[in-house]
Amino acid sequence: MADASDPANNQPAGYVPPKVWTWEQPSGGQFANINRPVSGATHEKVLPVGEHPIQLYSLGTPNGQKVTIMLEELLAAGHAGAEYDAWKINIGEGDQFGSGFVGINPNSKIPAMVDHSVSPNITVFESGAILVYLAEKFGAFLPTDPAKRAATMSWLMWQMGSAPFLGGGFGHFFAYAPFKIEYAINRYAMEVKRQLHVLDTHLAKNRFMAGDEYTIADIAIWPWYGGVARGDAYAGAAEFLNVGEYEHFNRWVAEVGEREAVQRGRLVNRGSGPEEFRLAERHSAADIDAVRAKMLA
Repeated sequence: MADASDPANNQPAGYVPPKVWTWEQPSGGQFANINRPVSGATHEKVLPVGEHPIQLYSLGTPNGQKVTIMLEELLAAGHAGAEYDAWKINIGEGDQFGSGFVGINPNSKIPAMVDHSVSPNITVFESGAILVYLAEKFGAFLPTDPAKRAATMSWLMWQMGSAPFLGGGFGHFFAYAPFKIEYAINRYAMEVKRQLHVLDTHLAKNRFMAGDEYTIADIAIWPWYGGVARGDAYAGAAEFLNVGEYEHFNRWVAEVGEREAVQRGRLVNRGSGPEEFRLAERHSAADIDAVRAKMLA
């Protein structure tokens, strides 16, 4: 067993964890105002419902982008039943704790989706679960061959298990924590570098994550890891992590990023970037077309 550390060296100096933790003060950092150790609704708020079969309640974070990219890919492939309304859930203002949202996702995390094309309606939360649901519903982006399906599901679960180290670990301490902690940044930077090496090594032998076929595994992984590579997440992270050294990974990031459905899906429910390029809600293809026209002007 390691020797006990000297509390004088802790941060803050002299800090010793209590035997039982209690919530006495905000944790600090960018999201301190919404973090709390209990679940459930904090206020009454009914969720809006549009005219399309799919109702999505989300935000344009990497997890939210997974679903909007998937829906745009389905529409591009001719699946008209994938038409959707996307309603912005502003997590910074606590929309995820409204009674309507908690009613469809007790975990109060985006994204959450309701399928109104069936009776009774089907509610799905967790981005990975939504991807699988949509893939199975429309028979797209999830191979039927047992080996390819297993590979797709394996990489999808890899993303679900790995991304928290990238976001809640590295991203938090590198970009959002109230002060820089060398130990924490080094700990999570090492893990993210390992993950990038995993991706680079795999993509040296595979065009996409599950082989030659573009699947929900690519749709799940790209917004998180592609976002860092492109400089869209955690300012300065791409340089800090030397992401440019991963040749095969960057080839994949570029190829997936060139897909029109990916570009369209990334615009939906955006909460950052230039105001004129944000699309708070999406109710038709024309909504995205209008934003893209501004971006190309």
